[in-house]
Amino acid sequence: MVDLRAFVYLDSLQPQYASFLATVSRGYLPRVGQASLFVEIAPGMEINRITDIALKATDVTPGEQIVERHFGMLEVHSDSQADVRQAGAAILDALGLKEEDRHKPRVLSDQVVRHLADTQTMLINRMRHGNMILSGETLFILECEPAAYAALAANEAEKAAEINILEVRAIGNFGRVYIGGEERDVVVAHDAAVKAITALTGRVVKK
Repeated sequence: MVDLRAFVYLDSLQPQYASFLATVSRGYLPRVGQASLFVEIAPGMEINRITDIALKATDVTPGEQIVERHFGMLEVHSDSQADVRQAGAAILDALGLKEEDRHKPRVLSDQVVRHLADTQTMLINRMRHGNMILSGETLFILECEPAAYAALAANEAEKAAEINILEVRAIGNFGRVYIGGEERDVVVAHDAAVKAITALTGRVVKK
């Protein structure tokens, strides 16, 4: 039995997040404006079969396939939103599931830290794969479960405000998004990211 942990569709990859994915991806690189689908399942080995189904169903390109013992994650993208949706439909059909069978995501933590000291920005900049954060700017960190929903949070935050994406971790037990910028912009990005996560439907999994 496959547990559909995350199933999230991005209608249009934003410039920073598309570039971030291209930086960390081990597959084919996505481009700005493409549609994207993130699927996270358990057990992890089943993601190999899921990838095969998606690629044979329609014209999508795999950007990332992560196979861990407990979780597996797949990202596919295309210029065509219809192709990405068709790939998702094929995956759900093969699993005998509906989109509503995914886990309903939870925001575990969301922090806004204002007017950072330069020494703290140095620590953050050493671990990020995206843009830098500068002294005096504001930091927003969101932690969610399952991890793949961090992709949605980052993409929607960039749609909403002029911010810098520092890091997005959409793999593992928990997802994290690090965003920096001017306080007024970060506050708007915070609200957009949290709203995007909490608005998704799904199956409530008791912990």
